[in-house]
Amino acid sequence: MNYLILIAVLVCGCATAGLAAEKTAEKSSKPAKSDEKKPRLRHVVAFKFKEATTQEQIKQVETAFRELEQKIPAIKKFERGTNNSAEGKNKGCTHAFVLTFRSEKDRDSYIPHPAHKEFGKLVGPLIDDVFVLDYWAKD
Repeated sequence: MNYLILIAVLVCGCATAGLAAEKTAEKSSKPAKSDEKKPRLRHVVAFKFKEATTQEQIKQVETAFRELEQKIPAIKKFERGTNNSAEGKNKGCTHAFVLTFRSEKDRDSYIPHPAHKEFGKLVGPLIDDVFVLDYWAKD
């Protein structure tokens, strides 16, 4: 009889340990609550390049834009990509860039930053149109 009680206790203990391990794994796969609460100001830029712009020039623009993340500390994250929408509503814009800032103050410091101004000199003659959209990211 004592063996049955011992076996029951061991089985319950193992099951409880397994559930605790699952809960720990679930928590570690989710972002920390403090990360979820951090503000994220997204700065979206889309370029429509002039027809005469070469692929090499576009590559230079992409590289120079990406390098701004290293030159301007206010930029917390940089993403880029090319349009692949099947909807055909990109109005000729082919390249998108998304920068993340923690505040409007950070974003506002990026705009007049000398590295950003220098980037503008590179890209300005190559683009036919550009649009910029800023928004606070929400989950």
